[in-house]
Amino acid sequence: MSAVQENLATWRSGETTVTRIEELLGPAFRPQELLAAWDPHVLDEHMHWMAPNYYVPATDQFVMSVHSWLIRTPHHNILVDTCCGNAKQRPGSPHFHGLDTRYLDRLRAAGVPPEDIDYVLCTHLHVDHVGWNTRLLDGRWVPTFPNAKYVFSREELDFWDPARNPHLPEEPRDVFTDSVLPVIAAKQERVVAMTDQLGDNLLIEPAPGHSPGQIILRLLHGQEEGLFSGDVLHNPIQVYQPGWSSRFCLDAETAVQSRLRVLAHCAEHDSLLFPAHFGIPHAGRIRSHASGFSFAPETAALTQRVAT
Repeated sequence: MSAVQENLATWRSGETTVTRIEELLGPAFRPQELLAAWDPHVLDEHMHWMAPNYYVPATDQFVMSVHSWLIRTPHHNILVDTCCGNAKQRPGSPHFHGLDTRYLDRLRAAGVPPEDIDYVLCTHLHVDHVGWNTRLLDGRWVPTFPNAKYVFSREELDFWDPARNPHLPEEPRDVFTDSVLPVIAAKQERVVAMTDQLGDNLLIEPAPGHSPGQIILRLLHGQEEGLFSGDVLHNPIQVYQPGWSSRFCLDAETAVQSRLRVLAHCAEHDSLLFPAHFGIPHAGRIRSHASGFSFAPETAALTQRVAT
């Protein structure tokens, strides 16, 4: 595999850093394919900032990123969500099928090999959030992070377990089988209530709707806060239209409630929002106005160019 240059974007808060570990980035869904209530006229007033980082006018597609967030505190290395994974068979999701990406090379380039991850927090168990939980070794799916505890919410785990929910479609059954069950077999799971914590400064809170047991993570450092929102939002246009849920949300009404709650919290506390799928610069602040909310992208404090 030849070396290529990659950018690793890192945000810093005191002694804690947050680095984006990329798997995929580029045009993906057309807006009406992703958002059930899509109104193209709304895009006109936002085109000046949506294009080209979040929307590609020439192809009428949202820019979608699939990435993990690597949190490094003085005590732990935490990975939030693990993308799609290599060699996973996902014929029902062409964007994620049979991938061969440099994801682990990028993680190592950030200075953290898989063996040094202490916690893997899965905000939910959809195909593009659990794939690197496991890797293929000698024909078997084994945990990618051998020394980590994988954090799942109990409600999410129970819902996607085919043994408990035999009516699941084929793809989520496969996702659970190759990306969750091997973790449980290795006794590396840590099952939490939808309100819990990883140490004093990492708080787990519920954000259901997109999936039944979706959780978010709040990173606290003094008066500063980072909020890792999973799929509460897929594209920044939803900051302006929080009533627009994605077609992948199992409970659209509850998803709206969770989205409004997260946006209000971020605006009140000036939290730095770390979504799972926003285009460059991938993170930002939420501002509150009389008419609703707005999004203020925030560029990383450090962008390291490395060879992988």
